[in-house]
Amino acid sequence: MPNSSSISEFLLLALADTRQLQLLHFWLLLGIYLAALLGNGLISTAVACDHRLHTPMYFFLLNLALLDLGCISTTLPKAMANALWHTRAISYAGCAAQVFFFVFFLSAEYFLLTVMSYDRYVAICKPLHYGTLLGSRACASMAAAAWGTGTQQKFVCLCCHVLLSVKVEEQLTYAGVVQGPGTSCNTQQQPRCPWRLPLTAQEFHPLICV
Repeated sequence: MPNSSSISEFLLLALADTRQLQLLHFWLLLGIYLAALLGNGLISTAVACDHRLHTPMYFFLLNLALLDLGCISTTLPKAMANALWHTRAISYAGCAAQVFFFVFFLSAEYFLLTVMSYDRYVAICKPLHYGTLLGSRACASMAAAAWGTGTQQKFVCLCCHVLLSVKVEEQLTYAGVVQGPGTSCNTQQQPRCPWRLPLTAQEFHPLICV
């Protein structure tokens, strides 16, 4: 009877091998994360509470701060948890969620930076038309388009993920033992075998399952 296997989790590449360096990375990432939370939180609070900052430039800056918070909150908490608890495992669903949200926030941020560049261009080169070209409705539409671009890129990433998952599942259906480069995975002992996430998506390297 043929055996079959499916991906249950990935093993991320460790930032360091020694425990001391892992703790150092944890505190470093924690400091970066807290600084990002504090800075973007202060920007968001100041723009929302001060009516003098209710201008197109600061409105876009508020959206940028929110996107930065989402982008950094997608990856750093898991990296800190892995460094603190001395683990490298991430679930298949968690890995997919990280990729989706990271693509979403990053794509929306790039588009928003383009909108902010246009805002500064109009303010410098066409100051007399600034109020007309960048009214409240125009600013809201451009901000919504930036967030919508991230959603569109997320759906594209979802389609690519589904296609990749189907291909990987086809490659994981086998009989007996599959030999990987330098390692092996024995499905007779443990059908659900963790896989190491490579630097490139060209191939998946199975680990030893005992």
